[in-house]
Amino acid sequence: MSRRRFDQAVLRMRGDDPRARGDGFDFLREHADAYADELIAEFAAERDDHDLRRLLLELIAEARAPRAFLLLRDELRNTDEALRFWAARGLEMLDTREADDVLDRARADGWID
Repeated sequence: MSRRRFDQAVLRMRGDDPRARGDGFDFLREHADAYADELIAEFAAERDDHDLRRLLLELIAEARAPRAFLLLRDELRNTDEALRFWAARGLEMLDTREADDVLDRARADGWID
């Protein structure tokens, strides 16, 4: 997949038009696995737009990329409930023993239900 298409989709997601935001998100959801590295980098760089961060983490979860494990693990302790939710969902979708162990610990520590 081209970087140009990824950049265009993220630009649409940053806009004010709800339809354009949805179109950018839908494109990336369909191709999340192909853009996992770019999504992870975009999430790490984004600090100001809470809604965009949530959408990016949802897309990272949808990508089911093992390389997202550390990011998802770290976001389980985020004070933002929506980010914790998508981190937990992403770890569940990874469906690995390591992800299950992290989820078990997060439940035991009270970070997630």
